[in-house]
Amino acid sequence: MYLPGTVFPNNEDEQEEETCRQKELTEQIIETGSVTPEGGKHIIHCLTIVGQVEGHYILPPQNKTTKYEHVIPQLVAIEQDPRIKGLLIILNTVGGDVEAGLAIAELISGMKKPTVSLVLGGGHSIGVPLACSAKRSLICPSATMTIHPVRMNGLVLCVPQSLSYIDRMQDRIIRFVTQNSNIDEATFRSLMTNTGELVTDVGTILDGERAVETGLIDRLGSLGDAVQELYGLIEAAEQEERV
Repeated sequence: MYLPGTVFPNNEDEQEEETCRQKELTEQIIETGSVTPEGGKHIIHCLTIVGQVEGHYILPPQNKTTKYEHVIPQLVAIEQDPRIKGLLIILNTVGGDVEAGLAIAELISGMKKPTVSLVLGGGHSIGVPLACSAKRSLICPSATMTIHPVRMNGLVLCVPQSLSYIDRMQDRIIRFVTQNSNIDEATFRSLMTNTGELVTDVGTILDGERAVETGLIDRLGSLGDAVQELYGLIEAAEQEERV
């Protein structure tokens, strides 16, 4: 199996080295859902956040998950590796653990390297701050994003302290999203508490165009646009370093 951008070697030693490299890339995709291709204009790392973001509790095996204990070390390695010039985050997630998702989003937003996110299919629930965490965010026209209040399952003590905890957690999400996008707090809260759109829930579903109109996402686009956007940020950063 050869990935895009593969340079075919001329001698046996180079061929063996290239085969080993391709094997490592393939294993990287299978094990972590990420890849660092080296055949492009700049070396970038592609990180996928798909299915449900898994937090402190292991989800059933039939669930497609993104494990935060896999993502966090990758982000640290990307930030420290001088060869990698930028990070592309591909999102198609239903949401998941709030604290795990917010932890990943905080790490991405704090990276010094150029970052671009692309929402494909859906970026729902905690996927919203994950999409906003990159320095530039894109969404496909056919993709959607669901904004709703924080919800909890399992045993919940019906005391004022529980409601206060949920309210503070919700404020953390609102603060992060408004600080990392162009949407204002009043608009985001209005979308979050809308009672006239979802049949069995409170909240709002935004398609790609509406997500851009509200300021939640920077622009419409697809894979090629996201890669070019990342290349532009990389080149701008390199130019600043030279000055």
